[in-house]
Amino acid sequence: MIKKLLKSVREYKKYAILTPLFVTFEVILEVLIPLLMSKIIDDGFGAGNMSIVYITGLILIICSIISLACGILSGVNGAKASTGFASNLRHDLYHKVQDFSFYNIDKFSTSSLITRLTTDVSNVQFAFQMIIRIAVRAPLMLITSVLFSFFISPKLALIYLLIVPILGISLLFIAIKAHPIMKRVFETYDDLNNVVEENVNAIRVVKSFTLEEEEERKFKNVSKTIHDLFVKGEKIIALNSPIMQFCMYLSIMLISWFGAHIIVNTGASELTTGNLMTLFTYTIQILGSLMMLSMIFVMIIISKASVERIVEVLDETPDITNPKNPITKVLDGSIKFSNVSFSYVKDKNKEVLKNIDLEIKSGETIGVIGGTGSGKSSFVNLIPRLYDVTDGDLLVGGNNVKDYDLKILRDEVSCVLQKNVLFSGTVIENILWGDENASFEEVVRVCKLAQADSFINELKDGYNTFIEEGGTNVSGGQKQRLCIARALLKKPKILILDDSTSAVDTRTDKLIQDAFKKEIPNTTKIIIAQRISSVENADRIIVLDNGQISGIGTHKELLKKNKIYKEVYDSQVKGSD
Repeated sequence: MIKKLLKSVREYKKYAILTPLFVTFEVILEVLIPLLMSKIIDDGFGAGNMSIVYITGLILIICSIISLACGILSGVNGAKASTGFASNLRHDLYHKVQDFSFYNIDKFSTSSLITRLTTDVSNVQFAFQMIIRIAVRAPLMLITSVLFSFFISPKLALIYLLIVPILGISLLFIAIKAHPIMKRVFETYDDLNNVVEENVNAIRVVKSFTLEEEEERKFKNVSKTIHDLFVKGEKIIALNSPIMQFCMYLSIMLISWFGAHIIVNTGASELTTGNLMTLFTYTIQILGSLMMLSMIFVMIIISKASVERIVEVLDETPDITNPKNPITKVLDGSIKFSNVSFSYVKDKNKEVLKNIDLEIKSGETIGVIGGTGSGKSSFVNLIPRLYDVTDGDLLVGGNNVKDYDLKILRDEVSCVLQKNVLFSGTVIENILWGDENASFEEVVRVCKLAQADSFINELKDGYNTFIEEGGTNVSGGQKQRLCIARALLKKPKILILDDSTSAVDTRTDKLIQDAFKKEIPNTTKIIIAQRISSVENADRIIVLDNGQISGIGTHKELLKKNKIYKEVYDSQVKGSD
């Protein structure tokens, strides 16, 4: 798990190595300083030799300055290493998500992925910085201080062997108890992000139904859960400080008591006043190191849950990948379904499409009609391989979709999905998503095909009009037409419109269909619609019912022999009457 994370250090490895090196020099000098102070007290002031005081004092000042410089350099390099590591880790996570299929994304949820990219990475960043600095400094300081303490007075140094296990067992208890609670905290953060995301995205609906108080209640409930869990976890972690202080004061008290007895009883022959002062300093350094180790424990407790959640994403294997030797050319827009079945959860008992057998010729216009949940969107999502079929074979241009290079296939199969998405930027920038190298004339041409050119020219800045995030400053019908234009700019061999003209009036819908027939006759067009008028002129119409093909034929043929189609037609005709 740690090895996988460390791959993200990459070009910042130099700073990650320099940081502990500077920390090591800093610790060595800090451990030498108490010895120099002891020499000043015993051999300088105690013996009345001021030359030793001056020389040793100068050395002490030099050591302090070098130690300070090493501390600063370790801090600078540690900051560079940790921020660079976090930046790379976010990039790796984001890049991994880009390779995910819809199935992989559905497995984690959007809010969970956002939490992992933000909060979890920040926790890991802080933990990494502590590890390369404090996790090196604390054990090194602890070991060297204990060794020097034994060198000065083995008897008094035995006190540390009594205190350290007490503190170690306490820290282990805190870690075991607090980690499960902190893990639940970050899982609840996913719920919090989900509530916020849902509220912001649906703010117009919330306000129109005056349900602000209900949304606030949902937010408060999730927020309170996080608060309660944090309080519960922090109560356990808070035990760290009093236990630490108890061990520190107990050590100082025992060293003072036994040290004073040794000095008095031996006439300062076994232990000098300077040695005792040095031991006090080492006591503070030893217990300070243990305090640092306890802080690392706390940070590791918090970050361990984040590490596990990040590694879950990095370990996730995309279920849709390129083959070893992919086909790099789609010959035509022909499509063939051979006994195709599909399930979102990869369970045969929960199939949304069952035994689909269908052949579509290149350039054909196919209409798809069916009730809610009949499998219309699932049917077309298989063609550009947004999902893989569970059983059977799906061929495009005479080859199985699994044999194509994903980019090549999706460039030739252009989709306008049910949920139309526009990005913040100008109108032309949004349309150029279809082909960033397209000329302005090509953009205007596809906008005319999609019946979007007229309303674009009426906008304040025409094609340079800024579109707000999500396309909130254009109507639903305008958004649909812009998305159709964007798809057409790819010049695809197959064009899929998944209920993409539902927000435009019937006249505009007919103009779009006529433009398609005239301008892109060789492109295979699959039109999913709720209105019969949107598909009645198609070469063939497919009626889906409960994931199966209920009927195939022209408008007139289906009116005669398909009950479902006739019922839909009759309800719409009566509605219009």
